Amino acid sequence: MRQIAALPYRSVGKDLDAPVRVMLVTSRESKRWVIPKGNLPGGLAPHDGAAKEAFEEAGVTGAVCPVPLGSFRYRKRRGSGASLMADVEVFPLAVNSELDEWPEKGQRKRRWFSLTDAAAAVEEPDLADLIRSFGASEFNKAANRTSMFTVVAEKSKVGPMFAWFQRLLPKKGNFFELFEAHATAVVAAADATGRLFQGQSKREEHVREIREREHDADAIIAETLRTVRETFLTPFDRGAITSLIGSMDNAIDEMQSTASAIDVYDFKDFEPEMRDMVAIVVDSARLVAEAMPLMRDVGRNGKRLHELTERLVRMEGRGDEIHTAGLKRCFAEFREKSSIEFAVRREIFKHLERIIDAFEDVANQIDSIVIDHS
Repeated sequence: MRQIAALPYRSVGKDLDAPVRVMLVTSRESKRWVIPKGNLPGGLAPHDGAAKEAFEEAGVTGAVCPVPLGSFRYRKRRGSGASLMADVEVFPLAVNSELDEWPEKGQRKRRWFSLTDAAAAVEEPDLADLIRSFGASEFNKAANRTSMFTVVAEKSKVGPMFAWFQRLLPKKGNFFELFEAHATAVVAAADATGRLFQGQSKREEHVREIREREHDADAIIAETLRTVRETFLTPFDRGAITSLIGSMDNAIDEMQSTASAIDVYDFKDFEPEMRDMVAIVVDSARLVAEAMPLMRDVGRNGKRLHELTERLVRMEGRGDEIHTAGLKRCFAEFREKSSIEFAVRREIFKHLERIIDAFEDVANQIDSIVIDHS
C-alpha cells in the first residue's frame, strides 16, 4: 500500500535557533498520535494529497513542499482483519493558517509538539527518526567556542590580565553572526513569499515585507564586505565567505523581484506549479537557516551539513521539473488566447526558478567549505 502524509510545522519565534513545533493528530480508532495521512486521492499530486489530508484531519493549511522529507512503514489493519504493510511518503507543510473548524474536528484531536516529544509520541520508529531529523536543534547549538587565551586565563586565575594581549591579536570578525542574520532575513522573506502565493488577504503587506527583508539583507551584505576588508584572519577563505553570503543574497533578491513582478502586473491567478515552487523555496530557506549555525564548527557538523545540502540539491532538481511542466501547460493554454498573459507567467516562473537555483548555489558553497575544512 502506498500512502501520503503531511508533517505540519512552524517555528516558535523569529530567531534561527527558535524551536520547531510539529502538529500531530489522533487516529480515529486507537486515538494514538499520528501525522495526517491517507491514501493518495485520484487526480492529485502526492504533495497536494498530503496537504488535503492536513486540512481534513488537522485543520491547517500552508505551503507544502513537493519533495518528500522521507518515508516510513507501518502495518495498517483492514476491515477484513488483515494487517498490511503501508509505505508512507512524508511532505513538510509550513503552516500559515490554523482553522477553528475543519472536516474531522469531531473525530480527532490535534496538538503541537516539540520535535523530541513528537518523536516519543508516535509509535512508528521510522517516523520518529524522520521527526527527529527534521530540524535537529542539537546541531544548532553550534559551539560558541571560547578562545585559547580565555581558557588559559581561567585556568591560571589571571583573569583580565590577558585582555591587553588579546587586543593585539588579529581581528577575526563576526562572520558567523552575519551569516545567521542574513539567513534570518531569507527565512522571513521566504515565509512572506509563501503567504503571498497562498493568496492570503492584504497581499500588498506581504510584498512590502519582502522588500523590507531584502533591504535588511543588503545592509548585512555591506557589513560583510566591510568586515572582510578589515579582518586579517578569517575563519574561511575570503572568497568562500563572500560567495556563500552572496548566493544567499541572490535568493532574497529574486524573491524581491518576484514580488515586484506580481505587484507591477497586479497578478493574482497563481498557477499550481508556481505554488509548488514557492513551497520548495520555503523549505529551502528552512534548511539554510539550520545550516548557518553549523558553520561555526564545520569539522564536527560536516555530516549534518552534507545531509542538508544534499536535500537542497534534490529540491532544485524537482523545482526544474515543476518549472518546465508549468511553462508547457501555460504555453499550451495561452499561446492562442493571449501572449501577454503567457509572458507575465513566464517572467514569474523565471524568478521562482532563480530563487531555487540560488539555494542550490548556497548548498554548493557550503559543500565546498566542508570539503576544505573537514
